[in-house]
Amino acid sequence: MVKTFDDLVAEASEVPIAGWDFSWLEGRATEERPSWGYQRLMSQRLGSARAALDIDTGGGEVLAGAQPFPVAMAATESWPPNVEAATKLLHPLGVVVVATTDDSPLPFGDGAFDLIISRHPVRPRWTEIARLLTPGGRYFAQHVGPSSAFELVEFFLGPQPDSHSRDPAVEASAAKAAGLDIVDLRTERLRMEFFDVGAIVYFLRLVIWMVPDFTVDAYVNRLRQVHELLDADGPFVAHSTRTLIEARKPAAGLAVRPD
Repeated sequence: MVKTFDDLVAEASEVPIAGWDFSWLEGRATEERPSWGYQRLMSQRLGSARAALDIDTGGGEVLAGAQPFPVAMAATESWPPNVEAATKLLHPLGVVVVATTDDSPLPFGDGAFDLIISRHPVRPRWTEIARLLTPGGRYFAQHVGPSSAFELVEFFLGPQPDSHSRDPAVEASAAKAAGLDIVDLRTERLRMEFFDVGAIVYFLRLVIWMVPDFTVDAYVNRLRQVHELLDADGPFVAHSTRTLIEARKPAAGLAVRPD
C-alpha cells in the first residue's frame, strides 16, 4: 500500500528525536560519507591520548563507537535531550558527560586535555579549545562546511545570503588567531538524497538549524510541493559539505606562529 502525504508526514512527526540518531532514515534517505573516515581516525587518536574531551557529543553515538578511550575521557553537550541520551550511553563506558551552554566557558581547567575532538560542533570555540589543550595537544574535528544542504534549506526559506561562518579558510584563520597551528585542513562536497517527504520532515526536526522555525503546520504547503516533486521526479537531491580540521597547540617554549 502506497503511503499518502498525510501518512508520511504523520509518521515522521511522531518519531522521537532525542540523541543524534539518523537510523530512522535508513531506506528513506542517503548521504555520502567523507573519504577520510572521521570516526576511525578519531579512534586512533584516542588510543594514544592521556586525557580527551569530546565537544558537542550529541547523543554520544559517534564517541561510543570510537573506543578505546584514555583513562580520562569527558564529553560536553548543551541540548538537554542529547545530554540525557549521551549520559545513558556513555556513563557505562566510563565517560564523564557534562551539560554546558553554548556561550559559557567550558568547566575544565587550563591545559586539561592533550586531545580535543568534535564531530559537527555547533561552532568551534577556538579560544576555549586553545585554553584547554596542553602544550603540544591537538584538536581533531569534522565540521559542517559552508552552504551544507542549501538546496533543501532554500527550498523552504528561499535564497539565502552567502555565509562565511563555516568557511574552512575563515575557521583556520580563527584557530591561528587563538594560537593554534593548522596541521590538516580538507573539505568535501557530498551528495544527499531524500526519497520521501517523511524523510525531509524527520531531517528538519532533527537538524534544527537548517530551517530554524520548522514545523509541519508552518511549512505544510512547501511540504506538499516537495511531495509532488518526489512523486514526479524521484529523489530530492542536496549536497552536504564537511571539513576535516586538525590543529595543534605549540609546545611549551615555542613561539606562537604569527598569522
